[in-house]
Amino acid sequence: MSAKKKTLDVLIMGRSYKVACNDDERDDLLAAVELLDRKMVEIKGAGKVASAERIAVMAALNLAHELLQARKGGGSVDLDAFKRRMQDMQATLDEALAPQERLL
Repeated sequence: MSAKKKTLDVLIMGRSYKVACNDDERDDLLAAVELLDRKMVEIKGAGKVASAERIAVMAALNLAHELLQARKGGGSVDLDAFKRRMQDMQATLDEALAPQERLL
């Protein structure tokens, strides 16, 4: 028996999207949305790319490259380790940028 599909409203770079997914894939979809949003906001923040379409393409290329590099390392991707690495990087960025935010 297949899982029932539901529609979720997700927010990516400030824009709302409706995405259909199975109940058992909801958490993975939300994690993917969070990762994509973070990557797109990072690219937009760098200021080198202006349109949302180009930002999305650059984010897709970055994520595809990271996935291919991870596969080269061992043939498969340890998603838990990847998520921890992303969270560690986010915490490092937050810590580094906190003094600058106080100036604004």
